[in-house]
Amino acid sequence: MPSVSSVEQASSTLAAAHAEGQRIRIGVDLTTDGLTRVLEHDPGDLTCTVESGVRLSVLREALAGAGQRLSLDPPGDPTVGALLARNVAGPLRHRFGAPRDLVLGVTLVLGDGTIANAGGKVVKNVAGYDLARLVCGSEGRLAFVARASFRLHPLPKAARTLLVETSNAAHDVAALLRSQLQPSALDVLHPGRVAVLFEGSERAVAAQVAAAHSLVGGAETDSSAWDDSRSRQATASGVLRFSPGDLASTLAGLTEALVRPAAGIAYSATRVPSSDATAAWRPLVDRIAAELDPRGVLAA
Repeated sequence: MPSVSSVEQASSTLAAAHAEGQRIRIGVDLTTDGLTRVLEHDPGDLTCTVESGVRLSVLREALAGAGQRLSLDPPGDPTVGALLARNVAGPLRHRFGAPRDLVLGVTLVLGDGTIANAGGKVVKNVAGYDLARLVCGSEGRLAFVARASFRLHPLPKAARTLLVETSNAAHDVAALLRSQLQPSALDVLHPGRVAVLFEGSERAVAAQVAAAHSLVGGAETDSSAWDDSRSRQATASGVLRFSPGDLASTLAGLTEALVRPAAGIAYSATRVPSSDATAAWRPLVDRIAAELDPRGVLAA
């Protein structure tokens, strides 16, 4: 299957596959290589609408001229479609959430070729589902993402990182989370280090760094701490989800990992058992997929 350059091409391709009983893997058999336009950027409303083949780096550059950003910083340089399909985020998830927290609306193509719009910047909803969030993390099983609209944030005037060398990361993380501080990112580089990012005005950032230092110690460092964070995430052999209150016991069971305490997720350098919660969701995902794509055109 070729890449598509319009919603209509994606629709006709999937409609033909539906009629012929073919299976299509989004990203392999059907790609977004031709969907690379930033369709709309409204600086006043802090929103943008883009096609799903736009790379995050291209979108970042397009928004920077207006002093804005999409506050997602995952490893690598994924397309917007891959970003939503995997619901992948980076260190900024601590403050701004994952893609499902920032997406406002989507234009999707279902397995039978139906074009469905949902959420902000579009007009039609389908089947009662919040489709914009439903497709986040769906790995291409539910629909082909053609366009997406996002909530944006202003670029910070200043950004500084505090790196804490510690033998008790859970204690230091708890102290930071209980405080009035508002970090944009807080990652545990297990074992032994906690990285904290503060963003905002020069004055506010300086005050927060000083307050954090008095609370947990540490020393300022450059952005390499976040490069390390994303590298560990990208090369992880296992992903573990946990209750944020169980950070200490979670760290005790890991040898080396990148841990996002507020999100309750750990990217482990070694394999970890599958989450019971993940297994419990599979039947529901299967039921939704059966309703949106009854002939099973979209292969995971």
